[in-house]
Amino acid sequence: MPTTTASAVCTTVGNNILLRLTSGERDVKLKALRELKNQIIGNRTKKLSFLKLGAVPAVAGILSDAVSAVDVADNDENDRIVKDIIVQSAAVLGSFACGFEAGVRAVLDAGADILIQRGCLVEEMPLLKSYMEVVDAGARSLKMIYQSKMAPKYDFLQEENMEFLLSLLNNESENVSGLGASIISHSCKTSLEQKLLFDAGVLKRLTSLLGGSLIQRDASLESIATIFKNNPEVVSQFVGPDTGRTLSCIIEIVKDRFARTRLLASLCLIVIRNASPCYLQDVGIKTKLINNLLELLDDPGRVGDEASFAFSSLIAEKEDMQKLAFEVNGVDKLYNHLQKGSLHPRRFEGILLALADMCSKLECCRSRCLSLQVLKLVVDALAHDSSDVRSAACMCLRSVSRSIKNLSAGSFMNETIVIPLVRLLDDTSTAVQVAALGAISNIVVDFTTRRSTFIRLGGVKLLVQLSKSMDSTIRLNALRALRNLIFLAEDKCKEEIFMELTASLLASLICDPEPSVQEQALALVRNLVDGRINSVEYIFAEDGIILDAVGRQLRIASKAEIEIQGMYVLGNVATGKESHKEAVMDQLLLRAENKAQSCIIKFLQSNDSRLRTAAVWAVLNLTCSSSPGSSGRLVKLHDAGIVSHVKNMVNDPCLDVKLRVKTALEQFNSFDDSLILCIFSPAASNNKASTSCLQFLTVRAVGELSHVVDPSSKEEESIANYFRFSMKKNKKKKSTRTVKFCFDVPADSL
Repeated sequence: MPTTTASAVCTTVGNNILLRLTSGERDVKLKALRELKNQIIGNRTKKLSFLKLGAVPAVAGILSDAVSAVDVADNDENDRIVKDIIVQSAAVLGSFACGFEAGVRAVLDAGADILIQRGCLVEEMPLLKSYMEVVDAGARSLKMIYQSKMAPKYDFLQEENMEFLLSLLNNESENVSGLGASIISHSCKTSLEQKLLFDAGVLKRLTSLLGGSLIQRDASLESIATIFKNNPEVVSQFVGPDTGRTLSCIIEIVKDRFARTRLLASLCLIVIRNASPCYLQDVGIKTKLINNLLELLDDPGRVGDEASFAFSSLIAEKEDMQKLAFEVNGVDKLYNHLQKGSLHPRRFEGILLALADMCSKLECCRSRCLSLQVLKLVVDALAHDSSDVRSAACMCLRSVSRSIKNLSAGSFMNETIVIPLVRLLDDTSTAVQVAALGAISNIVVDFTTRRSTFIRLGGVKLLVQLSKSMDSTIRLNALRALRNLIFLAEDKCKEEIFMELTASLLASLICDPEPSVQEQALALVRNLVDGRINSVEYIFAEDGIILDAVGRQLRIASKAEIEIQGMYVLGNVATGKESHKEAVMDQLLLRAENKAQSCIIKFLQSNDSRLRTAAVWAVLNLTCSSSPGSSGRLVKLHDAGIVSHVKNMVNDPCLDVKLRVKTALEQFNSFDDSLILCIFSPAASNNKASTSCLQFLTVRAVGELSHVVDPSSKEEESIANYFRFSMKKNKKKKSTRTVKFCFDVPADSL
């Protein structure tokens, strides 16, 4: 005889229950509802089975019929059964929604949330004690629905909705008031909504619930944190003289005997401090918060899973909090939890993120991690089944690898670390790819000669491939990694990277639609052309399309970061050969369409000191006295009004700019001291320099011909003007200088 499978039995039982749900007898329906509730409570497998059988629409239909049939003025036996059906229907629908997203979707699709609200929470029902069971059942069911992200957003802007919410919060039933708090936690997302709730007196009611039951206290703490989140205005109005006792009450609740309550109270205080750092400055309170959260990590349930995330939000980007956490052995305690193994993915992720935040600023934390050999556990986590854990491991590795000391020692550029990171560049999760790129961006800043390890393992090919991604975040981070990889790299390394990138790809990335990508592409080129002259040649590949792209972006960019990187690119190119310098001059003096001045003048006048510094650096490199054509370029810069702008910056408020300007002016003056202006006319026809026109030549003292001017051009006037400018300027100088006017000078005497 064939054996009946468990699945078949389950289906048979399910069909039997569903059949009885359609019965015309209310007693039969009621018993079937109770049996269904008992079957699915805490059992995801059975919930899914009944979902497939269509149980949710069937129960929603029963609830709808019962709501229509109930008569609040009738207390006979029949009416009691109808109320019981409402209670059991609401309980079943709430059970389907509890911690089960597929169940929430089914309940919402059936419109059961609206049915529960209308059928169980009508205004008259709370007034009748016989209906409190109905009200509580409806409230519990809706609370389970509102715990899901899929639940509908409550509209606080509608006056009737706000009145209904206040009626829930003012209800004596802990389930009903808890529902009101749950609605706030789920739906309050904007500063406008936070302000509306505050103005409506919701916070006052929530704080009064802190002295209520455990359910009310927990729900109230969660809602208060939601209203405070990232809203310093509401926090400052709340944490005033009149409500100081409430803040003290929350601080006291941190000591509560219930772990979840301690966690919620801690989160509430963290939100207050993050929104308004001026509050909760007492070191004792901060230390208490840190110790409390580290202790909550020992909780075996959900509280322990979430405690590390709360810890991260407390210390993230706050060096003082990270130092306090280090002093109470925070790194060691987190490491001890990592060592336990077989951690729930959520807990594993949280601990890794907490370590990442602890190591984000302090070298002492990074050193402690390395001495405890935390890195081995982190590297193992790079291969975890959970994408969230893999991503968190990358973030942790990124923070630990910020150590200049250990980067200099080449501690991170080894195959044990590089191989799993390179693999993650092909991960199916975009978040993991971005996190891996972040870690790689740090690790490739290797001050030793080990970059070849990364290149040999195929890292560059994958980075270049990701720089072509349709996702701008991936393009951005891939370029950042390439930029750091090429920083102070050897010539061979640069050549290999450039061969993969190609000039055409770099030019297209410089003109990417996303400004942040443009900035990173320019920063990459800046590092590429930094160094020896042969590095500068890369920007002239493929007929100089990279240089043209840089110049074009400088003329049209509106973001200072793009302009800064672009100017440093040109400044680096200007350290090259004469032809390189002249190419930079062409880009800088070229005016954008409909612009009255060149871009460099705009940069010299910028409010951003970083941009002014970059612009002056470019001028310095273009007019370096050791370069043969510098005097001619100085003439052009003067004619373009750039020299006068540099002179006006002598008292710049930024010290870095001021120093660069001082150097530039000294450089300009060195040309004036050595300038000889030679004017000659043609001699007889037998003279080698026979010509039909007058020529002006500027000749450096060392005898090098630096500029030849045809009088038919406007440059004749330019040189004369420059000469007058030089004479006028140098009247203020105490040193003597000689200027010779030489006529009829034979050409071969030059």
